[in-house]
Parts: sequence; C-alpha cells; structure tokens
Amino acid sequence: MHKRQFLGAAVAAGTVPLASHAVQASGRGPVLLTVSGAVRRANRGPLDPALDQMLHKHGVGFSKAWTFDYTALLQLAPQTIRPTLEYDAKPHLLRGPLLLDVLARAGAKVEDGTTLVLRAVDGYNTELSGAQARARRVIVATHIDGNSMPLGGLGPLWAVIDADRIPELAALPLAQRFAACPWALYHVEVR
Repeated sequence: MHKRQFLGAAVAAGTVPLASHAVQASGRGPVLLTVSGAVRRANRGPLDPALDQMLHKHGVGFSKAWTFDYTALLQLAPQTIRPTLEYDAKPHLLRGPLLLDVLARAGAKVEDGTTLVLRAVDGYNTELSGAQARARRVIVATHIDGNSMPLGGLGPLWAVIDADRIPELAALPLAQRFAACPWALYHVEVR
C-alpha cells in the first residue's frame, strides 16, 4: 500500500491521531480559548512546545484539550452583566457565556472543590474554585457595550464577574474587585 493510500485509509478509519497543534472546535476560525486538564472531550492533541509557544512559555502542559474559536463561544447561551469597571469607574454591559457552560462543553465536571486556573496572554493567572465560579457566575465575556472586545483592549475574551452584585466584592475598593478576572483570557486548566 502506498503512503498516500495508507494515510487516506487511516483518516477514513479515524486512526490518525490529532495533530499536536490546535484543531479548531468548529473549523471556522483560529482558536481563542483552550481548556485542558480534567476534560473528557478533546479536539486537539498534546501541547507542542515548538508550535504552542505561549502555552509552553507559561508552563502549561497537557496531553489533550478542547479548543474554542469565536463562533463556538458565540453558540453558547450568552449572559449579560453590568459591572462598574475599575478602568474608568463606569458601568459597562458585558456579554458572553458562563465559564461553567464553556467548561461543560469541553466535558469538564466542575465540582465545588475543583480548581480552575485562568490564564491571560500576558502571563497573569488566577485560581478559582468551582464553588466560586458558580456563586460569582463568572462569564467569558466576548462583548463590551455591544461590541466585540479587541485584542489589545480587554479581549478578545475576559473572564469577568458582576462585582457590583457580589456583596463581599462590592465592599472592596473598585481597584481590588477584579483581581480574579483576567482579561485577554486564552487558557483554562481544570484540576
């Protein structure tokens, strides 16, 4: 059997492993968010230190992951919140799916004691428990004030909460309310 015929037969039979670089969840656009760790679903293979440079430099490693492009995130039920942001002390309308819905799509079972590590493109990361993510109704915001969030601003994705509606956070000075909310979110590890 020739190599080309073998590869064609292997692909048809589903026996070729996923490529080590990201495979789009919907096949329509570049990956914006990767979920790894305790996930039961995978649409990409292991981290490739040569091609997954940012993940590698941030010390991330995984054997499989679930990835989302923008379209895949928009297909999840959107939530809206209107927190006062620390950057201009004004309320803004933020929209996007619940973080727990994103993780469920990746096949993650998030319990109260589950640890979620949220990573931003600048290397900032924070940890939340499953209980905190649930109680605070963390969203993965894709829009602010009706517009997509650009890279270089707070986006394209922002793990954010409505801090004004959470008493223990609303009691804090504005500059301290969003410490667990990385903007430019690109990776979530489920532990």
